[in-house]
Order: sequence, then C-alpha cells, then structure tokens
Amino acid sequence: MKIMMFAHDGSLNRGCEAIVRSSTHIIKEKIRGAKVYLASGKPETDKIITKLDGIYDGASLPIKKFSYDWFLSSVKVKLFKDESYALGRIHNNIVKRIPEMDVCLSIGGDNYCYGEQPGWYEINRRVKAQGKKLVLWGCSIGEEDMSPRKLEDLKQFDLILARETLTYNMLRSKGLRNVKLCADAAFTMEKQELELPLGWQEGNTIGFNFSPLVWKKNKDSQAAVDKLLGHILKTTDMTIALTPHVIEAGNDDSEMLQTYYEKLKDTGRVLLLPNNLNAIQYKGYIARMRFFIGARTHATIAAYSNCVPTMVLGYSVKSKGIARDLFGEEKLVLSLEEISNSSKLIAKFDEMVSEEKEIRQRLKTTIPEIQSMSYKAVDYLNTLVH
Repeated sequence: MKIMMFAHDGSLNRGCEAIVRSSTHIIKEKIRGAKVYLASGKPETDKIITKLDGIYDGASLPIKKFSYDWFLSSVKVKLFKDESYALGRIHNNIVKRIPEMDVCLSIGGDNYCYGEQPGWYEINRRVKAQGKKLVLWGCSIGEEDMSPRKLEDLKQFDLILARETLTYNMLRSKGLRNVKLCADAAFTMEKQELELPLGWQEGNTIGFNFSPLVWKKNKDSQAAVDKLLGHILKTTDMTIALTPHVIEAGNDDSEMLQTYYEKLKDTGRVLLLPNNLNAIQYKGYIARMRFFIGARTHATIAAYSNCVPTMVLGYSVKSKGIARDLFGEEKLVLSLEEISNSSKLIAKFDEMVSEEKEIRQRLKTTIPEIQSMSYKAVDYLNTLVH
C-alpha cells in the first residue's frame, strides 16, 4: 500500500514533525508492506524523519503573470467563477503524485481551523476523481471553524479521524458519518534523551513554552506571563527551562523565550533550551521535567505522554478536547482571554503544584488508553483499504 501524506508545511514546526514521525512509525508497525511518502512545503526540513520512503516537494507554485496558465485561469475565474484550474496548477506538486498512490492522508491536524481552504478542497476533489482513498488524519476542528463549503469538502473524505472527542461529537452533529475517534499519533512518539544542560535540577525543573501566535492574539499576556515566572522563582526552588517548539521565521518561539531569558538569567535558575533540536530531542527534555506550562499543543502532548503535570496556555479546540479526554474535564487549560490575567495564571499554577501527585497518577492511568487510541487510527485506515 502506497500512502502519501500532504497538507504539511515542513518540520520547523516540531509539532508537525511529531505528527509525521509518529504517524509513519505506527502505520509501518501495523500495516505490513506500507510505503509512506510525504509531500512537504519545505522538504529540506523533513530529512530528519528517516522512516519515510520518500519526500516530495509539495510547495505551492506561483502562476507567472501573462503566462498561458495565467490567461486560462483568469478566463475561468472571471467568466465561470471556476478556480479549479488555477488551484490545480498552484498545487501541481501534490496533484501530479496522486496517480502513484493508493491513499492520500491530509495530515495538518488543525488546517481546517483557519478559514476556508480552497487549495486543499481542490486537491481532495482530485484525489476522489482519480478513485483514490482520501483520509483526514488526526484532525481538530471547532464549531466556529465550520462553513457550508467546508462541510461539503468533509463529506467527500472516505474517513475522517478526529483526535479528540469535542471534534468527533461536533462533526457527527453535522451529519457526517465518515468520522471515527482516535488520538494524536504523537502520544506514541519515541524520545531521545540528550545530556542535561548546566543548571538543570533533576526532578525539579519546570518547562515553559510560549508562542508568538498566542502573544499576538493577546498582547497583554506577555506582562501576565512575566508575573507568573516571577511567582515561580519566588515561591519555589525550581529551575525554569524555557522550551521552544516551533522555530519558523516569523513564528519562532525561541525569539520570544530569549526575551524572558534575558530578563531572568541573573537569577541563575532560568535556562533556554537550544532552538535547533528535533521533536524527539525536545520530548527527551520535556519527559524529565517535573511540570510543564505550554502554548504549543505538541509540546504539551510530549509532556502529557510522559505523565508530566501540564498547564495549557491559550487553548484551542484541540487542547480543550485532549485535556477532556485525559482528565474528564478541561483540567489546567486556560483560554486566550484568561492568560492576560496574572492572578488566574498564578492560581492555576498553584493548583497544578498542589495536585501534582493526583495529576501524575491520573496520567499514568489514561496515557496507555490514549496511546491505544492513537493506534486505533491505523486500524481504521487498514479496514478502509482491505
């Protein structure tokens, strides 16, 4: 079976890397003879994922002004409101690979949370037109993200795998019957433990991750986070390990974390992890933390999956749904609005510390169940094609 993953924009987002890396591993582990290929917007960043059978350049292609394609696209759009020819040319790097494949996996996870996606809709239409199986792999979608056009697109999938219950229930409520519940494949991802940096306290280091994405949406959160970090330094003897997880230009966690490091480095209890590690190396550090506070979903998944008590900043449907599936409630998950309230942040941190034992115990029970839900996705995929 030949499987092509698409809707992936490269591995500088270590969460995207974690999805590709872990999905490839569990598919190959459970489906004998499966070959897995990746169409990537930044193929050079994915060479670190060694189990793939091939990496294709899946980057969008510009339509040159006054070219044949440009004239034809313009006519079709202006006269017939038909953008399919233009979108097909733009996404030809992916479209041209469809005939070689048996299954096309749309793997973005939360790609459907960001407005209309006409490019993906067109690729999906062409996958189905060629009689290939189309799967939405490990997705999260909020009620607020839905539109009539998106619903029409979702109907054409052979299989939609929702990675948490909130998305699953919402999609079922929209009348979709091609939906199954699983968990994010990254819960199963391996880890690599590198040497601990100077200043790391074994068993007494708290990880902190923040993202420019969250900060831009709530500018006041930066001052509230300052107060939270000050509170941790004042009321505990823990070391804070600032932990980047996305290192793309314009969306680089390490740039923001560097500013916190500069402010706090003189305390001798704050360190900044390097911004050139891969997903399994970050997971290796996160696994050895006592607590974790994070804005990036896959950084929090790395913590949860190692039974590290975790607090989530600036939630989306995915982080709410994941917490609910782990704890039966949205435990220690703060909304985008709440993270500019320093007293709320501090109260949640104090709650996490006071309930450390219970949280760890709960995760020890639920993580094996969630990991078996990750593998369920492969069972559903296997059933679809056999």
